[in-house]
Amino acid sequence: RFEDIIAMCALYRPGPMDSIPDYIKRKHDPTLIDYAVPELKPFLEETYGIIVYQEQVQRVVQEFAGFSLGAGYLLIKAVAKKIPALLREQRKKFIDGALAKGQKKEAADKIFALIEPFAGYGFNKSHSTGYALIAYQTAYLKAHYPTEFMAALLSSDADVTDRVMIEIDGTVKNVIVA
Repeated sequence: RFEDIIAMCALYRPGPMDSIPDYIKRKHDPTLIDYAVPELKPFLEETYGIIVYQEQVQRVVQEFAGFSLGAGYLLIKAVAKKIPALLREQRKKFIDGALAKGQKKEAADKIFALIEPFAGYGFNKSHSTGYALIAYQTAYLKAHYPTEFMAALLSSDADVTDRVMIEIDGTVKNVIVA
């Protein structure tokens, strides 16, 4: 599915990258899907219970802890800056907001722990969709027009010898395996 390509483009970012094995397992075995709390299901169902996109973080903090969408974006930025004092401040706001909405502190701690990996950099879905479209088109051209694809690829990198060698090496390995 094209949606899987979109998710993979987002998962291959430093923030959610550690979730790739769980994403794959849950995709193939829905019994493994787990939501930290049931309220997360509407926002994480499409990604098998895993936070993949920045928009999911924003929706989770909005619904679970009462943040505005703008405050959710600020939380993402604060987490991304990795400034300990700012992160502690945002964590406190998140926990306080969750408690004010009647959530349990343990659940709030668990959800914030799911959000923190985005400090390594997470993607929003629209960016990931653009990259996925290019990946899909590139794969199509490589599969259906391999000679033309390689000619264009090698021509575009002609003055970067190291790059050309990698591309030729990859092509030779693919031919030998096939």
